[in-house]
Formats: sequence, C-alpha cells, structure tokens
Amino acid sequence: MLHVPQHQTTFYELGASPEVHELDNDESYGREMEWALRSLGCNPSVPVVFIGGRFVGTSKDVISLHVDGSLKQMLKDAKAIWF
Repeated sequence: MLHVPQHQTTFYELGASPEVHELDNDESYGREMEWALRSLGCNPSVPVVFIGGRFVGTSKDVISLHVDGSLKQMLKDAKAIWF
C-alpha cells in the first residue's frame, strides 16, 4: 500500500506491480483503514507499505530497504518478483 509516485516507480523498476489504495478516495473504508494504520504506529498514517500482506513501514523505510538491497529480497520472498 503506497501512494507516493517515486516509490511506485521503484517497485515497477524492480519488476513488481504494486497495488495502490488511495484512502482519500475510499469513502466506505478509507477512514477506518487510516485509523487501523495509526494503531500500528504509523503517524502520519500514510503512505505505508505492505509486502506479501506484511507491514513493512513508511516511505522512509522503503528507501532504506532499497538502498541496502533488502527490498528486492523481500519482494522475491513474497513472490512479487522472481528474478
């Protein structure tokens, strides 16, 4: 889950196709999801990233994971990419 265009590009460049949820545009569950993210300790609550159903962190965490090379391995482990 993310909504920062440069991070979407990072995922595409790694060969993954991110599923994006824009909470502002989801009138039925957007606010509920935002509160759930806050309960996980996300403040601000967005953008956040889940890989393979597992909470990864915020956009800053994604940058760190990409720089140290572990983001690609996480995507492989989640079978989001295979190379």
